[in-house]
Amino acid sequence: MKIEILIEVMNLIGDVAFAVSGAMTAVQKRMDIFGVCILSIVTTVGGGMTRDVLLGILPPIALVNPRDILVATVVACIVFIWAIRRSQENQNQNPITANMLNVSDAIGLGVFTIIGINVAKGQVENAGAFILIVVGVITGVGGGVLRDVLSGSIPYIFQKHVYALASAVGAITYVLLLRFTEEAVATILGSVIVIAIRLLASRYRWNLPRIREQE
Repeated sequence: MKIEILIEVMNLIGDVAFAVSGAMTAVQKRMDIFGVCILSIVTTVGGGMTRDVLLGILPPIALVNPRDILVATVVACIVFIWAIRRSQENQNQNPITANMLNVSDAIGLGVFTIIGINVAKGQVENAGAFILIVVGVITGVGGGVLRDVLSGSIPYIFQKHVYALASAVGAITYVLLLRFTEEAVATILGSVIVIAIRLLASRYRWNLPRIREQE
């Protein structure tokens, strides 16, 4: 598979994953349909737009090509309808919502971390490993940070589940693999590593050290 096609497929997967993540968070916060759509869109394109501004890509790609925003809007409406139906059926949404949020968030994080590096490679001539990794992490975590801030929560990146660290490890792996293997292989493996670390951290409650209050 050509790398361009692979990136397009991954970008669509990432769009859907982060859109579900944003919409699920909005549902948990009891937002209306407008709030669900906005949070879904922000989660989907927030990291990429931040990346584009930093790299001098103006206007940002998401505004030039509205595909990502349209995908996020459609997904948000589907999630909203699903949530209404489950509510009417008096079914408990909490376990399902939490699992869907974790999985979709992990997939979006993994995919957009690598896509961010790919965009930086094309935009910055002879880009060094440091800038590629930083841009990749910003692209991966940016949407989630904006989602959490707008929903009134402390961003995951600051409190649990090695969120940014998972993105950084995947980005570093991708950059290193580019020296030894094909770009398509490095792209897939880099994303899978981010997703795996994120899901394992969520499952086993891995967290970075923090200061705890004395009782």
